[in-house]
Amino acid sequence: MQLQDYARVLFKRWWVIILLAALTTVSAYGFSKLQTPIYKSTVTLSAVPARPSDYGQSLAIKNLLRNYVQQMQSPGLTQPVIDKLQLDVSSDKFVSQVNFSADESTLTISIEARHPRPEIAAKMAQTLAETFVSAHNQENLQIDQRDRILITILRNATSPDIFSPKTSTNVLAGGVMGLLIGLIIAFVLEWLESDVVRTAEDVERFIGVTVIGAVPTMNEKKSDATSVRRKARVEEKQKVCPNCGNPI
Repeated sequence: MQLQDYARVLFKRWWVIILLAALTTVSAYGFSKLQTPIYKSTVTLSAVPARPSDYGQSLAIKNLLRNYVQQMQSPGLTQPVIDKLQLDVSSDKFVSQVNFSADESTLTISIEARHPRPEIAAKMAQTLAETFVSAHNQENLQIDQRDRILITILRNATSPDIFSPKTSTNVLAGGVMGLLIGLIIAFVLEWLESDVVRTAEDVERFIGVTVIGAVPTMNEKKSDATSVRRKARVEEKQKVCPNCGNPI
């Protein structure tokens, strides 16, 4: 197909493309509004060596960051948080609502809690961070001060914001998907009708010869004959006498 053929298909089937794009956009918007909003809040922990100039201790922290994440996911640490916040969930369910991210380049750990209630999301992240820091400080009491790894809350729980659904993203994705589906259907319909000749333009496109005339269909012939008879009747009714000017 040449470029003008693509343009012709788009001009001919534009309504199919627009209709499907509108349907998928509205569907995506409705689906987003039917979902329960989930909010997120994040707390950032910082881990630093007691001797900042000790490279070996800094390297040890990098290796321990993942271990700290595992500790925060353990029932021994999550259950006290659940009890304190009076949440009606199991330890595994609680962990599934929290996302951990350890950054070895900055020696930080991000705790992102998600919950349908924004205030609970913030409390989950903040309480878990405080519980872990407290437990770690208790462990540090048994270690020489020079060998301790100090963990503090670098940033308290952020103001909860929406995590899902992302309505604008869903609507945009729905519209794009509808356009793609509409384009596919438009070209499929054109392909199915590729062997059907209906107009003079179709004939010219298939055989490459300019059409200079066409045989009218039976319906067109009947329509023309009817028009001629109606015209003759009107003329008969409008005949007048050439001498007096009265109708004959």
